[in-house]
Amino acid sequence: MTDTPARLLNLLSLLQTPREWPGSELAERLSVSARTIRRDIDRLRELGYPVEATKGAIGGYRLVAGTAMPPLLLDDEEAVAIAVGLRAGAGHAIEGVEEASVRALAKLEQVLPARLRHRVSTLQNATIPLTRGDGATVAPQTLTALAGAVTGQERLRFGYRAGDGAESRRLVEPYRLVSTGRRWYLVAYDLGREDWRTFRVDRVSEPFPTGARFTARELPAGDAAQLLSSSMSRAQPELALDVRFEAPAEFVAARLPAHLAPSATGPGTCRLRTRTADSVEWLALRLALVDAPFTIEAPDALLTYTQDLASRLAAASTHG
Repeated sequence: MTDTPARLLNLLSLLQTPREWPGSELAERLSVSARTIRRDIDRLRELGYPVEATKGAIGGYRLVAGTAMPPLLLDDEEAVAIAVGLRAGAGHAIEGVEEASVRALAKLEQVLPARLRHRVSTLQNATIPLTRGDGATVAPQTLTALAGAVTGQERLRFGYRAGDGAESRRLVEPYRLVSTGRRWYLVAYDLGREDWRTFRVDRVSEPFPTGARFTARELPAGDAAQLLSSSMSRAQPELALDVRFEAPAEFVAARLPAHLAPSATGPGTCRLRTRTADSVEWLALRLALVDAPFTIEAPDALLTYTQDLASRLAAASTHG
């Protein structure tokens, strides 16, 4: 193998398997001399790949953990598996990894061959993910299109359905994607409204990067997360939530989102007191899913809705 770049890629692919490779075996695999293998190992080290060598009759080479993450080489099966996993993590806003999933997915899908794109889509369409039921799912293609426009500072057109059902077309300068753990939002400067706006990504349709580049504007204040928080506070007044549970705090916390964290009041009881912009409808369902007796102290709107919901469910279970 005389093509040095191709040989280096093949060598790197072998080293990225979890084993130690004798120099003689690597030379045989790549049809070169042991001296060439040593030179190629030095080149990989210069590129930032931490290749460790052990001496002796059974010594060899292996790739070890370094101070930075070097590029990885993936075969077809590995690329498909990672793309499907990233789509699941991004599309359902898995708390803690959602933004990283979108960035990684955008990079991977940019270079994924067409044949592998088809396999990824086929596999995902044939599976049904089990989600927490507390957030809308988002098409990964929509997320990657938005992420690409944010990274490339490219103006974006898309259809948008507002909370009241009104449909509109938007032309924006996308600034950041933000996840709340339940939903994805796009923070962008709306050229038609001449102002900053936040868009729920599950209500975005047919995103189309226009190819027109822009220089990012300065936010009015703070960062994208703060702008989103302010926007959500204006759209939905905060509720003072106060709920008592007849269950240990660890049990309840494991069944609620992270922003609803109860405090222990005894060995088998706890209390949730916080302010939240969540709707009473969503809160009622989340409290019911805890699967433990609870008493709503506040707000009255949540207590009323929960009582009405309980009555409707009781009626439905006895109907006919």
